[in-house]
Amino acid sequence: MPGFHVLPIYGGQSMVVQLRALSRGTHVIDGTPGRVMGHLERKSLVLNNLQMLVLDEADEMLRMGFIDDVKWLLEHTPAERQTALFSATMPDVIRRVAHEHLREPKEIKLRSATSTVVATSQSYCQTHTGQKLEALTRILEVEDDFDAAIIFVRTKTATVELADKLEARGYSVAALNGDLTQGLREQVIERLKAGTIDIVVATDVAARGLDVARVSHVINYDVPYDTEAYVHRIGRTGRAGRTGRAILFLAPREMYMLKLIERATKQKITALTMPTPGEVANRRVAQFTQQVVDIIKTEKLDFFFDVVRRMEGEQDIAAREIAAALAWLATRERPLQMPGASDHAPREAAPAPAAVSPAPTFARDTERKPARAGTKPPEGHPDAEPRRERPAKEGRSDTPVKQRTFAPGTLARYRIEIGRNQGVLPKEIVGAIANEAGIAGKDIGQINLFDDYSSVELPAGLSADLMDILRRIRVRQFALKTRVMEPGEFVDTRPPRRAAPARDSKKQDWKKPAGTKPEWKKRER
Repeated sequence: MPGFHVLPIYGGQSMVVQLRALSRGTHVIDGTPGRVMGHLERKSLVLNNLQMLVLDEADEMLRMGFIDDVKWLLEHTPAERQTALFSATMPDVIRRVAHEHLREPKEIKLRSATSTVVATSQSYCQTHTGQKLEALTRILEVEDDFDAAIIFVRTKTATVELADKLEARGYSVAALNGDLTQGLREQVIERLKAGTIDIVVATDVAARGLDVARVSHVINYDVPYDTEAYVHRIGRTGRAGRTGRAILFLAPREMYMLKLIERATKQKITALTMPTPGEVANRRVAQFTQQVVDIIKTEKLDFFFDVVRRMEGEQDIAAREIAAALAWLATRERPLQMPGASDHAPREAAPAPAAVSPAPTFARDTERKPARAGTKPPEGHPDAEPRRERPAKEGRSDTPVKQRTFAPGTLARYRIEIGRNQGVLPKEIVGAIANEAGIAGKDIGQINLFDDYSSVELPAGLSADLMDILRRIRVRQFALKTRVMEPGEFVDTRPPRRAAPARDSKKQDWKKPAGTKPEWKKRER
């Protein structure tokens, strides 16, 4: 709109750029709560003439812990404003905020969110955790009309790990999570639109509002926490009259979610078996055959005819043998024949995998097969099988992060390499450790913030695997690099904190020190 100025302000962008734009004036400001609050506090943003305030994605702001910031912003805006609140769901907390800060609000409900998934074909694949990566890559091989995909996982760490594994298997892929700056996030989306990458591995928050026309598939690698999140996820495909495909991976213990999701989407989700090596080979042969046919139709091959004739005469080799050798050379980076497939190429394309049984069958157990002696396929080979996969660890990308339990004991003090200079808050540290490492808030003790580092109390004697996760967790784009603090590194005059002792169901007797009240007993309830 000519002469109409809109200014986005958000964290991660240069403050100088925003201050310069605010000084010139603007008609509309589109901002995140934290950065808007920052400008209000430093008086660089004046809202005396504010006429309308819009709160978008209110339910997500509540889920991400911004509800207090939203209330603060509402209290620092003119009372004569008009306010509009948009939310996919209406939790009680959001409803209370609406009635507290909106004047005589009118509630408008659009059609159910399930209408957005009518054009999306939905399937599920039941598989064990250690087999998910193999199932994913085989399904990507045989899916019809595949153009681009968004793969959803639960944690930021999982986006990077799964993207690395897929890239090692030959896919053009990038991770999208909350640790990326706005500039990097926009760069990933532009690469997806331009076709330089075909797969994005993302978290729910990072993919919010993402709309790319060429996204044909949405894959739920990790089951979402609730049905609303599932609807939002698969809404990234099948938009604006386009058709889409949604695939859900379920472990046996997660099958109860299937009925809940079907009830929420009002659609039947069909079973999908993991493609066999033979089916994958069929698809690769069909693609290779089409490439050969297209080259014969479009390219001039006279020079290469002469090369083949000369090889036939000089080497006494039949043209069929030469063609077979050339086919091997052309496909050695992506072999047509997977391990476990038949030794003979299929004569006709195999049909798509039938949705018959919810339990996939596997040609070999890649999780338990012992490592082969001698050479093995190089890392990054698209079919590096049979290769002994490392068992999935708790808190890693292949499993949902579960809450860990710790025996009662002394809390130890750990050092993390982020502090006041990075603007970190204790709640952010607690949230990151709880979400990524599965350590419950009750097992996290006192947090002390210093300029360049912080200390946090966690259960003593954490395992090496868990320490590895804690070291790699990122807060505000900084890796925590967690380590146990050395004696004397932190001076604290208070006595060390201890976790509460385990309760014994049996009746316990104890005495108070001599000279006090008589002996007494704690009776069993």
